[in-house]
Amino acid sequence: MNTSNETSRASLLRRGFALEYATLAWNVVGIVVLAVAAIAARSVALAGFGLDSLIEIGASTVVIWELSGTGEDRQRRALRLIGGAFALLAVYLAVQSTVVLAVGFHPRHSPLGIVWTAVTAAVMFALAAGKARTGAALENAVLKTEGKVTFIDGVLAAAVLLGLVLNSLFGLWWADPLVGYVVLFYAVREAREIFSGHH
Repeated sequence: MNTSNETSRASLLRRGFALEYATLAWNVVGIVVLAVAAIAARSVALAGFGLDSLIEIGASTVVIWELSGTGEDRQRRALRLIGGAFALLAVYLAVQSTVVLAVGFHPRHSPLGIVWTAVTAAVMFALAAGKARTGAALENAVLKTEGKVTFIDGVLAAAVLLGLVLNSLFGLWWADPLVGYVVLFYAVREAREIFSGHH
């Protein structure tokens, strides 16, 4: 029975590593794609989303480090690092959304940005669901919490996509920063829960 449990746990750990490496690889490619799209469209939103990809890379690296070892101290440190990632994301969203609204910045249309954010949203939601299930099966709070970072990445991709589409179709340049404030609220809530010990 113990052998069966150990085999099952090893399988779940491999799945956890695979999910994190897939997230890491996607976001590394994403930084390059978003840089090209942001420069071409002069889009603050796309440039900011590239920063979010950097945060997600950091969070995935933390989880890979945590899954490689054991102990409550390591888990607590990993959770604090992920909480820091949420806090950074909240600061980025607050600054970006406020600046874009204040200056009335109008980006160009970005077909590349629309395609990439649409695919990224679908990929991140799938990865987040996988992390939630695997983290629950492993009883690993770090993996489950980082899955929420990935979920927010998907929500943010959808928000940027919505802003790009509304700007392209109707010239509604302010749609993206407004949606950004909704994601900001979620990021602040998650960071507060982590630092207060609710996770």
